[in-house]
Amino acid sequence: MQINMPHIIRLTVVLSVIGLAVVGCGRKGELDPPSAAATKGGDVNKPTKQPGTEDKKFFLDPLL
Repeated sequence: MQINMPHIIRLTVVLSVIGLAVVGCGRKGELDPPSAAATKGGDVNKPTKQPGTEDKKFFLDPLL
């Protein structure tokens, strides 16, 4: 089986685009600080909801 140069270039471009798309996943911005109630004796591992933000579900969230 022989693979010529245009196929190698096309495969490289496709894999690069897929890699960049995967790397670009995530939330943009700063990390959410824990609330005052969570740090005074509450569970600091439990995420707190900041006012004015909505958490959008993503299909890969269970993996994290």
